Amino acid sequence: MKLKLSEPDSSKLAGESGRAVQVAMSIMVRMARIQGASHLLSIVSSHIDSALYIGQSTLDYAENLVDLGAKVSVPTTLNVAGVDHQNWDRWAVPPEWAHKARRQMLAYRAMGCKPTWTCAPYQTEERPSYGDQIAWGESSAIVFANSVLGARSERYPDLLDICAAITGRVPAIGLHLAENRVGQVLVRLKSISVELLGSDEFYPVLGHHIGKLVGSRVAVFDAIDATPSEDQFKALGAAMASSGAAALFHWVGVTPEATTLQDTFGTKDPETVIDVSMSDLVQARNELSSSSSNELDMVVLGSPHFSLNELKALVPLIKGRSCDSDLRFLITTGRGVRLLAEEMGLIEELTAFGAEVTVDTCILTTPMLPPETRTIMTNSAKYAYYTPGLLSREVVFGSTEECVESAVIGKVLRDDRLWSV
Repeated sequence: MKLKLSEPDSSKLAGESGRAVQVAMSIMVRMARIQGASHLLSIVSSHIDSALYIGQSTLDYAENLVDLGAKVSVPTTLNVAGVDHQNWDRWAVPPEWAHKARRQMLAYRAMGCKPTWTCAPYQTEERPSYGDQIAWGESSAIVFANSVLGARSERYPDLLDICAAITGRVPAIGLHLAENRVGQVLVRLKSISVELLGSDEFYPVLGHHIGKLVGSRVAVFDAIDATPSEDQFKALGAAMASSGAAALFHWVGVTPEATTLQDTFGTKDPETVIDVSMSDLVQARNELSSSSSNELDMVVLGSPHFSLNELKALVPLIKGRSCDSDLRFLITTGRGVRLLAEEMGLIEELTAFGAEVTVDTCILTTPMLPPETRTIMTNSAKYAYYTPGLLSREVVFGSTEECVESAVIGKVLRDDRLWSV
């Protein structure tokens, strides 16, 4: 299919809006042709994963764009950076890494991006609306925006996302188009207890299991007697985008494009039907732990970043208690959420327990961990999935309550009663 450019697109490609726009548009046009797009379409916002420092090349790319005079043309938020800008020296981050990561942060700010520094931009004021065409990076954010909010984004990779923000244009392909947002795989549950359905732990485990089976196809969850919260959907989608490549799912009767089962599939039948049993979920839960020991060095919560509601729910679990002195308890969140939590007195309660609340970054992508930290416990399926490979650490998956109880006694403690087959 031949790509047809509008007059403004052709003008940008010819350099009439400056060298930076020309470079960004040439990249976008090249990608559109590779992907078989017939035209480009306009976006209303962008979320940039490229702000994460992972080496000299990402810094050079950002600073070269700044030198060319690049400015974003749509409201643009920033994903996690390479360091917590203010508190990086509390961890094992090498000073040279921190220096370059901060330079990269400054480069994206110079282009006009908003310093949100969060993998959960839907928790900020820059939250897209139903039907909005957007260009987002960060897999967990993309699947949330598409599925829970009904916005429309493809999975934008690093370096391409900022080109979309500069030009305000993207290829008209994939999930930008209504015909590609219909369901493909029907997911049903078999004999899952009401108690498990009501637990926060259920959603990341379900997401891990389904992500492996559907890959990038659109899953439709039907006939499930539960109305998940946004935080539960966040955990579900992040897990599906980690074990698989999910960018969109539907939950019949809850998510905006799934009023009925027929809405989600249109005139087509499901390609596949997946019946999820309790034994499937038990196996998925077990896969999320690489360690069978009860030894524990650290607890990590907030992958994706903890919301204000999650912080509120955590405080009653830790109030009046203390974390084991030999263990670190880390919560990652966004700047805006932390500020609200401080105003509400939540950070004071968490600090009294022994927790550390960091912002701006993600422990999966920053060299934060001291070498003596070997075993980590988390309530995040995404974090559990990536930790052994990315961080070369052992991991234990558990509920938030189990993470707290383990932190208090200094050893892994899990309650298997909800998971009885």
